[in-house]
Amino acid sequence: MSILFIFLGFILLVVGGEFLVRSSVAISFRLNLSKMVIGLTVVSFATSAPELLVSLQAALNGFSDISLGNVIGSNIANIGLVLGITAIISPLLIDRDFYRFNWPVMMIFSFLLYFFLSSELLLSRPEG
Repeated sequence: MSILFIFLGFILLVVGGEFLVRSSVAISFRLNLSKMVIGLTVVSFATSAPELLVSLQAALNGFSDISLGNVIGSNIANIGLVLGITAIISPLLIDRDFYRFNWPVMMIFSFLLYFFLSSELLLSRPEG
């Protein structure tokens, strides 16, 4: 029975994804917006909504560690998979300004998050 649910879930996922893409393109045509704007707003929110709901439910039930793990893990997986697959298909061109500003800032905030989490294994309200 569980295999049937997995198969049904996969079919619904494919149908829902197709509906999301077609609806987003229709919205971009009706509102005369570029597909990039729609992709950065509607599609990004729709793909992040399940993770948001899981994290919110876990936090409300008192399992904040699951919530934090879901956020960090999903971001790592999304970035790793999207950039990894894209880099396999075609080389990525990176601007030199990225190494001067964006990369150092990203690393500083990553180390700060690690420090806050490793100090007490708790991310307090002011730290978060």
